[in-house]
Amino acid sequence: MTGLPQRIARLGALIVATLSLGAAGYVLAADYPPFDAIYMAIMTMTTIGYGEIRPLGEAGRLFNIVYMLLSVSVLFLAFGMLTQGVVEAQFAGFFEKRRTRKMIESLKGHYIVCGFGRVGRGAAAALRAAGMQVVVMDRRDDRVEWAMKNGYIGLLGDSTRDEVLKEAGIERAAGLIAALSTDADNLFAVISAKALNPSIRVGARAAEEEAERKMRQVGADSVFAPYSMTGTRLAQSLLKPHVHQFLDFATTSPDLNVRIEQIRVAGASELAGRSLAEMRFRSEMQVIVLAIRRAAGEMLFNPAADSRVEGNDYLIVMGEPEPLRRLELRAGGGAG
Repeated sequence: MTGLPQRIARLGALIVATLSLGAAGYVLAADYPPFDAIYMAIMTMTTIGYGEIRPLGEAGRLFNIVYMLLSVSVLFLAFGMLTQGVVEAQFAGFFEKRRTRKMIESLKGHYIVCGFGRVGRGAAAALRAAGMQVVVMDRRDDRVEWAMKNGYIGLLGDSTRDEVLKEAGIERAAGLIAALSTDADNLFAVISAKALNPSIRVGARAAEEEAERKMRQVGADSVFAPYSMTGTRLAQSLLKPHVHQFLDFATTSPDLNVRIEQIRVAGASELAGRSLAEMRFRSEMQVIVLAIRRAAGEMLFNPAADSRVEGNDYLIVMGEPEPLRRLELRAGGGAG
């Protein structure tokens, strides 16, 4: 427990301890039966003032004086601290929302992750590892709180609603990942995102093939079915273990300093109009060209040495970070 719930628990424990002390005092100093002692302790603390239910001797009256001052002070203290906690919680929430809104307003080219379950957490972590700014959205406040504790900008709300997506800066975002719990919610999120920002790239999670087809129809750039993909990869790990191991090393292993990137070749780049052989990718640039994605959409796998690279093509390349960075600078179009 944190914040107000924790404070309430502590105040409750203090009141119970004070009542217990009072009941014990009435039993020992005034010879009250236990039930009468508890009743007297509660009545004294709440200042109801029904009077003494049994005669008090000199020792009992002396204890009663001390307990009246103590119990009333504890009760007033408890009410004061509780009121302060409620006020602080209200203002803290207001200022936290205001701070989050200002942070989002300053973002441009960021990524929005809708849903912070297991799929959403993995996507957000990968985006942040790539140096992207990430806004996490979820309906559950515990997930939003967890995201903010881990350094993300968290926003509580329904990702399928236009006003919530606008609050996340959808008009200025570069991409959105729909990783909500149901296909219907993900479909609505895709539709809303594309309607508010037609140029945004959208990736979505789908459980059913029918939902995958519909998401592509309404504009999703990529759709993944986690269960189908997991089953396929499990089968491939048995049928083609060495291929599976290579792909794992090349894409996810932290021990292997190799990446697969897509790099855009600008029209004015020194690489535009030249063949792969002329540019000596392997010998000089120390990268491997796996494919060329033409500006018209054609994908050329394992391109021949005489294949020419044109402006606005994308090179799908594999190599270590530093050679890839140098290639990106020469291509002049940037990654992604």
